Amino acid sequence: MKRLILMRHAKSSWATPGQDDHARPLNGRGRVSARVVGEWLQHKNYLPDQTISSDSVRTRETFAGLNILCDAEFTNDLYHAGPEDMLRVLRKATGDTVLMLGHNPGIGWFAQTLVAEPPPHPRFFDYPTCATLVADFDIDAWDEVGTGTGKAVDFVIPRELTG
Repeated sequence: MKRLILMRHAKSSWATPGQDDHARPLNGRGRVSARVVGEWLQHKNYLPDQTISSDSVRTRETFAGLNILCDAEFTNDLYHAGPEDMLRVLRKATGDTVLMLGHNPGIGWFAQTLVAEPPPHPRFFDYPTCATLVADFDIDAWDEVGTGTGKAVDFVIPRELTG
């Protein structure tokens, strides 16, 4: 059994006109969102033993804000990646519970392709910032993962956690 935690980065700042997209940091709301989603992950015991993340500033800051004890690999392969790219990266994973942190629209599309049935959540298909899917896979190794092989276990957005 393998578990995937698929997360979109938290809300980023557009305060600096002309700033390179890759360098955009989180805004205040994004920092709060990362913290509360990290607390939710800990409360639910959805703790990764491997993290693979885009190397953008906002994904790095989202990971840091989660405050979870797990080494992270930051890769440009997930920066604005599509579902096929994400699948290639995931198939190389070695952890039992993997957190993958990326960007829309790719991360939302990837979530939709992985699960056999979507979670009954009104925001799943637009995958807002810091949206987090937890999915289980009845596989022994990540290279066995494919379209529709996952079972949605949980899905949350930060606004549900902050009121």
